[in-house]
Amino acid sequence: MKNVFSFLKPYKFSIIVAYIMMFTELTIELLLPLFLGLMIDQGVIQQDVGNIVMWGSIMLGLAALSLVVGVINSFYSSHVSFAFGYDIRQKLFSRIQYFSFKSLNQYPTSGLVTRFTNDIRQIQNMIFMGLRIMAKAPFLVLGGVIMAFVVNARLALIFLVTVPLLILFLLLVMKYASKMFAKVQSNVDNVNRVMQENLSGMRLIKAFTRRDFEENRFMEANDDLATSTKTTFRFVESSMPILLFIMNLSLIFIIWFGNVQSIAGNAEVGEVVSIVNYALRVAMAISMFSFIIMILSRTKASAERVDEVLSLEDEGESDVITSDLEIKYGAVEYKNVFFHYPGSNEAVLQDVSFSVDAGETLAIMGATGAGKTSIFQLMPRLFDPTKGDVFIDGKAVTDYPFTTLRNSIGYVPQSPLLFTGTIRENITWGKENASEAEIIQAAKDAQIHDTIMDLPNGYDTKVGQKGVNLSGGQKQRISIARALIRKPKILMLDDSTSALDLATEARLLRAIESYNCTILIITQKISTARKANRILLMDEGKILATGTHHELLEQSSLYQQIVESQHGKEHAYVE
Repeated sequence: MKNVFSFLKPYKFSIIVAYIMMFTELTIELLLPLFLGLMIDQGVIQQDVGNIVMWGSIMLGLAALSLVVGVINSFYSSHVSFAFGYDIRQKLFSRIQYFSFKSLNQYPTSGLVTRFTNDIRQIQNMIFMGLRIMAKAPFLVLGGVIMAFVVNARLALIFLVTVPLLILFLLLVMKYASKMFAKVQSNVDNVNRVMQENLSGMRLIKAFTRRDFEENRFMEANDDLATSTKTTFRFVESSMPILLFIMNLSLIFIIWFGNVQSIAGNAEVGEVVSIVNYALRVAMAISMFSFIIMILSRTKASAERVDEVLSLEDEGESDVITSDLEIKYGAVEYKNVFFHYPGSNEAVLQDVSFSVDAGETLAIMGATGAGKTSIFQLMPRLFDPTKGDVFIDGKAVTDYPFTTLRNSIGYVPQSPLLFTGTIRENITWGKENASEAEIIQAAKDAQIHDTIMDLPNGYDTKVGQKGVNLSGGQKQRISIARALIRKPKILMLDDSTSALDLATEARLLRAIESYNCTILIITQKISTARKANRILLMDEGKILATGTHHELLEQSSLYQQIVESQHGKEHAYVE
């Protein structure tokens, strides 16, 4: 947790001011019962109006001062809390941006969202309460006991028995509560995951009429969260009656014993009143301990979860390479590449070797799970090969800085993802400083310009979350425009024309021929593959055959079957 709370270092001054104000409040609170006792003994019992006015005035002045320092303390406590939350969210987001896919796969999206929201908010609340009242409570107990001994040591002896027992009890409660709150946060992750899946897949749920099934799934996750939360809060809150019962017994004993001592002449009435006041303050402070334990336990669980992400040992994706290498041509070569995903021993690529000359178009075909997308993920180093090498322009991809490598690649994923914003913003996401002419040209080449102009606000039309207000083909073409606007040296299309009709796809492929780039296309369409310079046929992570459309028709029985399944046997060999 040191990593998390190190974000408080820039706010040392504010923390010091907050603690000075808090201890000033504490001092005033500890002096008031003493002055009250003196006012009773020297003023009320002696019927001395002057002492009553003097001690009363001092107490009123201290109360006013307590109000002022309390406001100052609240201001600085809030400042530290919110500034800390801002800083750690920024750092957490930045950290995740540099995660490799290996690290991202360790955490579901819902778990990261919970860390950004619930967990950080919980730590923020603890920091505010820690600077405002939490740290004051134990000092109020300690100070109350000390002041009670200053007033009358004999009456204060009861504190030496009750306070240590209560502190030991509270430490045990905190130990078990911390583990229970960790389980609560895990269940929050699960609820968020189910919610996220349902919200993103609502159309599919309706199409398959799976509402009842999903409701039951959410109810199960929600019940687990409710049960763990109730169990944890009941456990923590059950400590409160025990604390109050013991402290009230102590208070009753102090009043009884104080009365006996007062009658015997061993204690003044004001002393008894002062110690009763200290006992009430100690009882109030200890009664806050269950609340403090709950906050500390939840914060400990949340801080460990945030720290887990911040401290994750990861190769990262920051540009540690200072090379000035550039990708000038876009020639690609895979040499004896083996790959399996982190955490799995199953190889998805086995001894894959092929090359593509600069400016060529290579189509990659194969059944689902053949390893086509895995090939694409290795080139921009979303993952690194388990064995073997990937080269661009004769240099290993590991020799290029991440920024140089990825800025030279236009990547259109299998499932197009659009961001909330305008169509213009989604296209320029590929090139931030693109001119209006570049935006329009990229859209025209992607065969989406006319469609955009038919929309009410043209390029300024708002895109819903994940492009929910656009069709599949529209999302694919906007994604392609986003890649084309970069004028990449290598263009990778991962089955990203699947929602396009043949005529639109043909116009798109003709348009991107004018780009000075190497093109790799994953496709299931023979009509698309036959236009490539070469076709790579894959199955179960291996290359079965490579060649032109006509060469594969003559050499590969699998390719013949694919052609026949799409065009019929009588048209398989017809241009």
